[in-house]
Amino acid sequence: MYRSSFIIFFVSLLLLTSCSKDDGYSYEDPYTGEEEPVIDPVSDEELLDLVQEQTLKYFTDFAEPNSQMARERYHPNESNSSTVTTGGTGFGLMALVVGVERGYISRSEAVQQFSTIANFLENSNRFKGAWSHWIDGNTGQVQPFSQMDDGGDLVETSFLVQGMIVVREYLKNGSEEEQAIAQKFDTLWRDVQWDWYTNNQNVLYWHWSPNYNFQINLALEGYNECLITYILAASSPDHAIDPQIYHDGWARSGNITASNSTYGLPLILSHNGHQQYGGPLFWAHYSYLGLDPTNLSDQYANYWQLNKNHTLINYTYCVNNPNNYAGYGEDFWGLTASYTKNNDGTIGYTAHSPTNDTGVVSPTAAVSSIPYTPNESLAFMHNLYENHNSLSWGPAGFYDAVSLIGNDWAAERYLAIDQGPMIVMIENYRTGLIWDLFMQAPEIQNGLDNLGFTY
Repeated sequence: MYRSSFIIFFVSLLLLTSCSKDDGYSYEDPYTGEEEPVIDPVSDEELLDLVQEQTLKYFTDFAEPNSQMARERYHPNESNSSTVTTGGTGFGLMALVVGVERGYISRSEAVQQFSTIANFLENSNRFKGAWSHWIDGNTGQVQPFSQMDDGGDLVETSFLVQGMIVVREYLKNGSEEEQAIAQKFDTLWRDVQWDWYTNNQNVLYWHWSPNYNFQINLALEGYNECLITYILAASSPDHAIDPQIYHDGWARSGNITASNSTYGLPLILSHNGHQQYGGPLFWAHYSYLGLDPTNLSDQYANYWQLNKNHTLINYTYCVNNPNNYAGYGEDFWGLTASYTKNNDGTIGYTAHSPTNDTGVVSPTAAVSSIPYTPNESLAFMHNLYENHNSLSWGPAGFYDAVSLIGNDWAAERYLAIDQGPMIVMIENYRTGLIWDLFMQAPEIQNGLDNLGFTY
């Protein structure tokens, strides 16, 4: 069982439970029978600013108050728990850097938040240096993701560390206070025992628990969203893995490659469980928020072409629209993991993809793909913002999922792991800022060299 299906199973149970009558939540259809008001057209640059600035509020205005970490999810107009997410916080760290550079928040505000997050993580539960998927934002104690998932989550930790390294590089030549924060993030990432998570095998494992050891037994084998985990494991100054673990484990001794094409576009790598169309689009985002795919290649793939083809296959599927779903087309597309509309009208969660297409698109899919498909992503953003604004736009930017089948519908909710990539990938498209910061880290360059990458 691969991670995507594993996570979706447990998150689906949790979210479906959270939508039950027990917590008082009931879904109200936003459809009013009235024609959707049209917003005056904006320029591309104005739109990109609007989306980045509004979406950043997820990580500032709606952060968990005590830890300043990113909440796992945010539901406007409802009470929200103190559960924070490590991976989503990593995305948020990078988003805060963008916010400073764009003038959406002051540098002093960001530095304060960086400091609070670093102190919180320093004092939170750790498992051979890694953090759990979820943490209680009030106490720093692990909040189990499932019964046996009550310890270290190496993949979520890698998403967090990606953000830590970006912030370290951003602050390392700053004021005395900023340099101290950079040093703390440096120490925290150096303490992650990546080599422990091999369990003495030639592969990394997703989870380790002091109560259940490696019983979950989920090996990180490609291809999915986990490339960054191996890059960081190979880059660690004190706990690096042998490069052979990358080649034998992640690359499946060379069997990671694929020779098939869809719509005339080569898949290049074998996507776990998604051999024809590629996986949900977050696979083209999470590892590449800091890791720059532009000129990235190894013996298995050119990663720019891999991600561009993956995105274009997803886009072309939506344009072809084999299920004849309302709205689908050149300006309404993008299938990835997000909230979804259940058959009974309640809100659930699923990994949308061409092989799991329910007529629901996730704004993060098209928006976060903008480096690969700028024209197609901007067409989506203009359509959603200008023609479906009251349906799709909320206090932290685009809502997490939208459908135009029948009564127009949106999940008026947000997830950290969907909001963060939009801010960061827009900025990488505009300036390459986050890519440049991450790729300038000497440890990352050393790790990439050791694994045989060119970049």
